[in-house]
Amino acid sequence: MSFPDLMAGPPPTLLPEDPAAASLAEGEEPRSVVVAHPESPLAWAVLAEAALADGGDDVVAYAFARVGYHRSLDLLRRNGWKGHGPVPWDHVPNRGFLRALAALTRAAAAIGEVAEEERCGQFLRDSSPEAYDALI
Repeated sequence: MSFPDLMAGPPPTLLPEDPAAASLAEGEEPRSVVVAHPESPLAWAVLAEAALADGGDDVVAYAFARVGYHRSLDLLRRNGWKGHGPVPWDHVPNRGFLRALAALTRAAAAIGEVAEEERCGQFLRDSSPEAYDALI
């Protein structure tokens, strides 16, 4: 008789292809992509990253990142995620979530929300150490 390894933790979550990925890869303007695909964590992450990179409005970057993060949580749950466990960086469709979470971490730091920065940074590290290393 065999039993599941209860100490192994949950299996990795592998998200489906983001519907906005092709449009963004083709160079479409990210705001137009968000309008066409408001459910896309990747599109919101791209907007947040651009706002952070431009030295623009950190509050706008935070808002974009927070929307991407919440869209990601919805998507993760619909795909079997139970609130914890690996979300591998090497599975490209997971990168929208991971990028949104990294952007939220950085935007929280930019507006001085230290507790949120620490919580999101730890969540990113727990989800994917590779993503944390690549994005933070």
